[in-house]
Amino acid sequence: MSSVSRRGFLAGGAATAGGVLVPAAAASSASAKKRAPKKRTADVIVVGAGLAGLSAARSLVAAGHSVAVLEARDRVGGRTLNHKLPNGTVVETGGEFVGPTQDKVLALISELGLSTFNAYLNLKSAYTNGQNQTSYYTGDLPSAGATGIVDLAVLVTELDNLAAQVPVEAPWSWSEAATYDYETTDSWVRANAPDPDTAIDLVNLFFDSAYGGIAAEVSMLYVLAQIAGFGDANNVGTIERGISSQGGAQNSRITGGSQIISIRAAQHLGNRVVLNAPVQRIEQGARSVEVYSHAGTWKGKYVIVATPPQLAAEISWTPLMPPLLDAMRRRMTLGTLMKIHAVYETPFWREDPGVWMALKVGGVVPEMFDNTPPEGTPGVLMGFHGGHSWRQYANNPAGRRAGALADFAQAFGERCLNPIDYFEQDWTSEQYSRGCPVSVVAPGVVTEFLPNLTVPFLRTHWAGTETATYWNGYMDGAISSGQRAAGEILELL
Repeated sequence: MSSVSRRGFLAGGAATAGGVLVPAAAASSASAKKRAPKKRTADVIVVGAGLAGLSAARSLVAAGHSVAVLEARDRVGGRTLNHKLPNGTVVETGGEFVGPTQDKVLALISELGLSTFNAYLNLKSAYTNGQNQTSYYTGDLPSAGATGIVDLAVLVTELDNLAAQVPVEAPWSWSEAATYDYETTDSWVRANAPDPDTAIDLVNLFFDSAYGGIAAEVSMLYVLAQIAGFGDANNVGTIERGISSQGGAQNSRITGGSQIISIRAAQHLGNRVVLNAPVQRIEQGARSVEVYSHAGTWKGKYVIVATPPQLAAEISWTPLMPPLLDAMRRRMTLGTLMKIHAVYETPFWREDPGVWMALKVGGVVPEMFDNTPPEGTPGVLMGFHGGHSWRQYANNPAGRRAGALADFAQAFGERCLNPIDYFEQDWTSEQYSRGCPVSVVAPGVVTEFLPNLTVPFLRTHWAGTETATYWNGYMDGAISSGQRAAGEILELL
């Protein structure tokens, strides 16, 4: 017996017992109307209160339209998250760095009355090669004499030359698109590097944090498109800008932690932002759309879905999402990435040995940074733990902790073995993220599927950093994607 027929039966029985003969269907209907939550309305419903969704909402509100932002979590910020230290200062356990040509995020920081500070410190960096030999250097990359670095310099030049040919807005339209899309980055590096094994070790070091994956998983065209996007309309993208600290993507951090951007934006939007409202179903009609969540139902003219692509595919859609759009999103799984932090009374490594950043081929944390808050204490070291390393230690937290502290000690000094606090943020365990920092796109996906990435589905438009052209995978890309999606709808309202 269906739930509706059971309610009708019980309602009819109760009415008869009371001496009044009321049709069961009428009693059921009256009872359902009394209990059914009232549908709320807004011109546009935004799904997701990360930087993309909040930016879309801000643009729509500024244009005079009503908006509801439904967020599944009990917080805003998406893949940005602050961690409060015992003294009240914060460090970032998600996205954190900003730099030149990231115009959207820098503008929003200024607009919200926030500020940045230099992440880059004028100290040495450490590099541990595949033979476990550690050397120190200044600048963005180890000296050319270091093992494998000559290979990397050659590859960087070739990557920049290829990326300069890729149309940022439509990489699949490049005349060589299919050639590079059907090749993994691993196979391309092995075919073009004088010392393939050493070169791929270095490339995978950077892929650990850039994709939460390894070069064998990622389309070469996707990598070239992302490099092409390491710039803006006035500056050609280069890999140097993407991997550099001073003057590059890791140049600065946000005072108060990166999540403060979303917190401040949500405060400005007020009760338009609804937390603990995971969306289960979206129904689209000829003139309206209805969005069903744990917090209630909203009816509007349009909807913007600003979630990771694979999560959008898990929503129940009426009518069904077209197979091409659904299959594309299911192929855009996020990388496996964790951020590991160790806390010390002071950042002693700034004096001895005078190091602020480190790279280690094959490390548990291949990329390591001084992540001390701007107040100067406590001292905090952060390491990216992703890709192969994450999979190796996924079921071995004790080994992961020991390995990470050993990597910190090798680069920053033996005192790193004894932190006063240690914590991890595994983004794969976040129900409404499923990974970080960005989708890992396999060979064939860019040319076969991604031309449809931002194509609206009836009254639904798409946002999220994966849909960005410039700074895809970064906070800047998330913001620009939200503004783009809002712009599409503003043309229709």
